[in-house]
Amino acid sequence: MINSSSESIAKFRKNYGKFQLDESQVKANPVEQFDLWFIESIKAGIEEPNAMFLATCGKNMQPSGRIVLLKDYSENGFDFHTNYNSRKGNEIKENPLVSATFFWGPLERQIRIEGEIEVLDRNYSELYFKTRPFDSRIGAWASEQSKVIPSREFLLNRFEEFSKKFKDDVPVPEHWGGLRIVPSKIEFWQGGENRLHDRILYTKNPDNKWEISRLSP
Repeated sequence: MINSSSESIAKFRKNYGKFQLDESQVKANPVEQFDLWFIESIKAGIEEPNAMFLATCGKNMQPSGRIVLLKDYSENGFDFHTNYNSRKGNEIKENPLVSATFFWGPLERQIRIEGEIEVLDRNYSELYFKTRPFDSRIGAWASEQSKVIPSREFLLNRFEEFSKKFKDDVPVPEHWGGLRIVPSKIEFWQGGENRLHDRILYTKNPDNKWEISRLSP
């Protein structure tokens, strides 16, 4: 329900049409196309262009989603870090198939990635963990992510305890580390006039090569 003085939600509408996307324009490899768009999102001044909506689904078949931050990408996949014992971590243990979505409104663009999770090498996670600010490293210890806690004070007390315990040398928690989405499909969406959006889909075939197709909007 919205305030009676507010405009009806149904009237919220934006007309797209800044750019077009054609099969002849895209790179043969979707990671190269992602890199091109990601760089353009940075140049456009988009806040946190690496923020992606990650959807997971455990054995209970109830999907859940949240925003996580992409920390690296390559031909091998798209990397992020998390608490392995969090809700998403446990759902990934039960079902490694996930999807991730980037939306860059000012550019009228969306990227959807579908794939399977693999756990990153421990050394890789440790190297990244050391680059995090001190408080963020302590936070990885203080927060038992997704668990019910009695109060915010409880969380702050844990933060203080671990700050005193580790001081400047904060080890990587065993329950924390990197995960990689190994993509099987990547779709690039460009907003178009009259809702006739451009949707270019890359699908990895059995020969581990990428096939390009256009989808109806």
